[in-house]
Amino acid sequence: MSRGDLRLFVALDLPEALREALMEVQDGLGVGREVPEENMHVTLAFLDGQSAPVVDALHDMLSAIRMVPVRLTVKGLDLFGGRRSNLVAARVEKVPELTALQEKVAQAARMAGIDLPRRRFKPHVTLMRFAGAMSPEARDRIAAYMAARGDHALDGGEAISFSLYQSHLREGGPVYEALATYPLIVAG
Repeated sequence: MSRGDLRLFVALDLPEALREALMEVQDGLGVGREVPEENMHVTLAFLDGQSAPVVDALHDMLSAIRMVPVRLTVKGLDLFGGRRSNLVAARVEKVPELTALQEKVAQAARMAGIDLPRRRFKPHVTLMRFAGAMSPEARDRIAAYMAARGDHALDGGEAISFSLYQSHLREGGPVYEALATYPLIVAG
């Protein structure tokens, strides 16, 4: 990525009540680095590094998307990263409105000239990140937590917007800056 490129992603913005409930889920684990409340989201498309002209075209495409609010339900917790799990995420139910929004965002990115890889959409909210090498005690704690709370379900309310974010990588973790926010409008 050249110096002028922006590291971007598009994400569904979570209702405050859902972010607060997910913070409570984080509290019980006690292992790893918690994702700050303000960084919680459902990624719709990771766009990697993009130049300003591509970002302008993408903004125009995203501004044209008209979708209804998305009802969010957390259907449990997952470990991501295979045998060397590197994060715990809240699994979000893949409802038709969410899938349609993700497809429209991906289409907008491709129309703006972004080479977006095709991958299966697994809606989730990252809650905790883990360092590469964990102690056996940490692994045991994660396993016990997942056994006890892995099926934790939450009614998440309605998401009423999605945003284009720039990710700034910092030593203490990434900082996300919303470059633009797009409303989800009730039909009628």
